[in-house]
Amino acid sequence: MPRFYCSDSLAIGMTLALPDQVAHHVQVIRMQVGHAVTLFNGQGGEYTAVITQMEKKRVYAEIKTFSPREAELSYAVTLAQALPEASKMDWIIEKAMELGVTAIQPLAAQRCVVRLNGERAEKKHGHWQGIIQAAAEQSGRNRLAQLAPLTDFNSWIAQSDLHKRILLSPRGEQSLSDWARHQPVQALSLMIGPEGGFTEAEETLACDHGALMLSMGPRVLRTETAGLGALAAINAIWGEM
Repeated sequence: MPRFYCSDSLAIGMTLALPDQVAHHVQVIRMQVGHAVTLFNGQGGEYTAVITQMEKKRVYAEIKTFSPREAELSYAVTLAQALPEASKMDWIIEKAMELGVTAIQPLAAQRCVVRLNGERAEKKHGHWQGIIQAAAEQSGRNRLAQLAPLTDFNSWIAQSDLHKRILLSPRGEQSLSDWARHQPVQALSLMIGPEGGFTEAEETLACDHGALMLSMGPRVLRTETAGLGALAAINAIWGEM
C-alpha cells in the first residue's frame, strides 16, 4: 500500500484533500477511487484512507482506520554531520533515515568545502526536509527525524545539554564497536567530519567538552560512509537490526 506523509491533523472518519505533491503522485501511479493509501503526519502511528474523489489536480480521501505501529529505534541517535561536497548530504540524510536516526545536525567545520549562509542555507534546509519526508515514506517510519539548522562546529560542541557525543576519527584508540559492546543502550550523538576530517584543534575542543573519540577500525572511511557505517554497527550491536 502506498505511504504518504501528510502534515495535517488526521482522525478516523475525516475526509481531506491530499497535499498537492501527494495528489500528483497518486495520479502518476494511476490510483483510482476506492484504492487505499497509508497516511502519517509524523505524530506517531499511521492511518489507512480510501480515495473517494479524484479531480484534475485534487484528490480526496476518507480516513478509515488507525494503527499505532512504529518503526523507531529504542534509543535516540543524532547524526552531527559536517557538510560534505556536492549532493553527498542528500544521500547521507536519506540513508540515515532508513537506519533510524532521530535527529540530523548539519555542521559547518573548518575543512568544509561547501559554505552555506542566508538564503542558500534556508533553501538547503527545505530540500533536506523533503528528503527526510520521502525517506520516511519509503522506509516505513511514522516519525520524521528532527532537522536542525546548520550550526558552526564550535558553537554546537559548546552546548552542554546534548547526548553522549561520539567523535569518529582514525586517531581514536578504541573502536566504536568495541565501546558499544560494553555500554548500555543509550542516546548518542555521532559526530562525522567533512572530507579531510575534523582538524586536530576541533577534535581537541570536542574532547575538552566531553566527547569520546572512537575509530571505525583500521580503514579510513569517506565522510558519506562513516556515519552510516556507525549507525549500522550501533544498531546491530544493540539489537535493532
